[in-house]
Amino acid sequence: MTQSEAINILKDFEIFKDLPIEQIEWYVKEATILHLEDGEYLFKPNEPLDFTHIMIAGEVKIRFSQNGQQRELYVLNSGDLTGNLPYSRATVGRAEGIVSKKATILSFPKTKFPEMIREHHELTTRFVHEMTTRVREFTQMQTQNEKMMALGKLSAGLAHELNNPAAAIVRSSTSLMQHLQLQPETFKRVIEIGMTNEQVDALNNRLFNHLNNPDRASTKLSLMERAACEDELVDWLEVHNIDNAYEIAENFVEFGFTDEDFDFFVETIPEKDLSPVLGWINNNLITDKMVSDIQEASKRISDLVASVKNFTHMDKAADKQLSNIHDGIRNTMTMLNHKFKKNNIQLIEDFQKDLPEAKVYISELNQVWTNLIDNAIDALENTSNPTLTINTRKDGDFLKVSLTDNGPGIPAEVKNKIFDPFFTTKEMGKGTGLGLDVVNRIVKQHNGKVTVISEPGRTEFEVCIPFN
Repeated sequence: MTQSEAINILKDFEIFKDLPIEQIEWYVKEATILHLEDGEYLFKPNEPLDFTHIMIAGEVKIRFSQNGQQRELYVLNSGDLTGNLPYSRATVGRAEGIVSKKATILSFPKTKFPEMIREHHELTTRFVHEMTTRVREFTQMQTQNEKMMALGKLSAGLAHELNNPAAAIVRSSTSLMQHLQLQPETFKRVIEIGMTNEQVDALNNRLFNHLNNPDRASTKLSLMERAACEDELVDWLEVHNIDNAYEIAENFVEFGFTDEDFDFFVETIPEKDLSPVLGWINNNLITDKMVSDIQEASKRISDLVASVKNFTHMDKAADKQLSNIHDGIRNTMTMLNHKFKKNNIQLIEDFQKDLPEAKVYISELNQVWTNLIDNAIDALENTSNPTLTINTRKDGDFLKVSLTDNGPGIPAEVKNKIFDPFFTTKEMGKGTGLGLDVVNRIVKQHNGKVTVISEPGRTEFEVCIPFN
């Protein structure tokens, strides 16, 4: 392709329309015409952004590596442009451009930008306008990507947290069903028992005193003490010819039965009925234990759903509302609990008990806690004895929340950049560089500020916002 042909094609492109012809001619004269085949790279990640590329013909796919996989961002066709632009601060590319259909490309060197800015005002204005549009579109795309990544982390954590109690419910309900199917045989033995109404009432009272006692004696026993009690009870049960002695001993000790109870059994129950009666009591204990497991697992699921509802604040208005900051922080910690457990992170709550309520955008502020806590967890990934301390306090008319971790710290040379959009110290695909930018914008929305102090072994982010 000749320069004259390139000039005639460029005149019809949106960015060059109605420009003085001499400026288009100068641009083509200073540029290089590239002809690339399918599979060839126009640019690769981490290469210097030294050119502005304008597609004359063909197709180039722009791809980005995320979590070890290639993700296609968009496709360049005739009339599209990519690469560096005047006044852009970008120096190194993060994506790759690979030809997917034989392409002709006009590449303009950034070394000519000063001359363009100085001599060709209209042309420069078009490129600056294009850069502004591109930054706006890319920011929107990256912000959406950041939201989806955050949602992915939270949903993965929620699924993990819900899986355990849900599995416990399934397991316990199955065991309960199997246990209840064994009841007819027990019932046959029970109806053969010859006991007075007074004896039955006394036995029932003794049983339900243990079933309804939340402070069971077994919870105060060490593992060794509990094993000794079970062994001693097994001996007693075998002396009295009680069936299933080992199972009965384990359950009776767990529910806190003592020597006094067994003296009562011997005095109240006829010798021939002792085994079926204790077997019937044992069945009631097993049923109660299974039902309690199901209740506990169901409550855990209910608490998690409540945390999600409070975290998103989906049933409230979007305006500022008085809120207990501790609720939002605790809901966030519940959502990220799986990451604390996975990394064995010790969490220390240093909350001021009489902290007043603050007037805030609740769901937005929850995004602040999510980003700061999630970043701290990532920073503690390879730290021995990882610890995260969250402190809340009142300082005059201001609420201060600090999050301190004992991770490696933030390098001094990048500390001033961490709140910049798209700046990230995480490896490719693990972060978009918008987390702390979101934090900064939301805190400023509350007329507050966020600061960071960091050195090896201690990093503290402090959020300061007015109460009202």
